[in-house]
Amino acid sequence: MPTRSITVKQSTHQLTLFEDGQVSKTYPVALGKLATTTPYGQFTIVNKQVNPGGPFGAFWMGLSKPHYGIHGTNDPSSIGKSVSHGCIRMYNNDVLELSKLVSIGTPVSIIP
Repeated sequence: MPTRSITVKQSTHQLTLFEDGQVSKTYPVALGKLATTTPYGQFTIVNKQVNPGGPFGAFWMGLSKPHYGIHGTNDPSSIGKSVSHGCIRMYNNDVLELSKLVSIGTPVSIIP
């Protein structure tokens, strides 16, 4: 089984999935707005939930930083913008695809 990791690059609003150090998939994302920026750093996926409700779209993957996660959205027009409260928003079909490829414990790097 390949070793997977995620890098979120704030400057390009992109989430990249790596398999064994090689780019596997790239997805557009929405990130935190100026007042509630997405935190930089090294985190891991600590939980996963289907249909979490509210603005979290079709799937939630919580990060090791409490209250932050990678999730779907009920506002697809927000993707590619800095509008969230700090979470990483994805199109629902993208977050569902990603959720099948990563497991709890997957490293997540958030970089400028």
